[in-house]
Amino acid sequence: MADLMARLQSEATGCYSWSNGPGDRYAPHNHAYEKVLYCVEGSIKFVLEREGKELLLNAGDRMVLPAGTVHSAVVGDAGCTCIEGRR
Repeated sequence: MADLMARLQSEATGCYSWSNGPGDRYAPHNHAYEKVLYCVEGSIKFVLEREGKELLLNAGDRMVLPAGTVHSAVVGDAGCTCIEGRR
């Protein structure tokens, strides 16, 4: 995780890690900033609500969400640990 965190800190600010258990869900929401996120362990599926697209992130995958993008998420069967920051 240290390598991914160093990479994230080179491109974003306010970086932190978080974890969730299997099947946890996030309701649709958005952010006023561009979000940069790496999945470190497990998996998580993000749903881009307006676009009707799904993004499945597995360990090592990176995602950038533009400011204002409405998204929800569902954590995979093994849970997940992610790191994220803003720019």
